[in-house]
Amino acid sequence: FLLTNLLLDKLKKSAPSRVVNVSSNAHQRGTGKINFDDINLEKSYTPMNAYAQSKLANVLFTKELDQKLKGTGVTTYSLHPGVIETELQRNMDAAYGWAFTLVKPLIRVFVSLLGKTTRQGAQTTIHCAVAEGLEESSGQHFADCTPKEPSKEAQDKEAAKKLWELSEEMVGLK
Repeated sequence: FLLTNLLLDKLKKSAPSRVVNVSSNAHQRGTGKINFDDINLEKSYTPMNAYAQSKLANVLFTKELDQKLKGTGVTTYSLHPGVIETELQRNMDAAYGWAFTLVKPLIRVFVSLLGKTTRQGAQTTIHCAVAEGLEESSGQHFADCTPKEPSKEAQDKEAAKKLWELSEEMVGLK
C-alpha cells in the first residue's frame, strides 16, 4: 500500500502503467471479511485468518486503487497465482503445531502432484503485467490468466474505501 502510493506520481507520468497485486483464493477463507475492530488480529490471531485477511486486503486495495486512478492511464489487477510447489510450508510447523507436522508430507505430495511449478505459477502475474488489451479489465481479479470473480466480500466497495482510509492513517499518509 505505502510503496504503491509513494510511486503513484511516477506511475502516472509513465502511463500507460500497471499495478499488479498478488493475492490468493485464500481471500475467501478465514472469517471472509476484514476485521476492522482488530485489524492486526491481536485479539483473534490465527495464521490462516491472518493470511486470508491479508489476501482479501490485496483484492480490496486493487479495486479501490482502480477507482482512484480512473482516467490516468494506470491500471490495476489482483491475481491468484495458483497452488505452487514452493517452500511456503517450511516454517508452518511452529504456527500450526504437531498436527501440521503430521500432515506436512501429505501436503507436499498433493502440491507436487496437483500444484503448479514456479514457472507455471508466474504466468498470471506476467500476463497481468504485460499482456496487451487488458486496460478494460482494470480492477479485476485474475486466475489462470483470465478474469475471475472474487468473493462477495472482495467486491464490497464500502469495505475497500474504509480499508484505504485506515491504511492511509496507519502508514502516515493522512
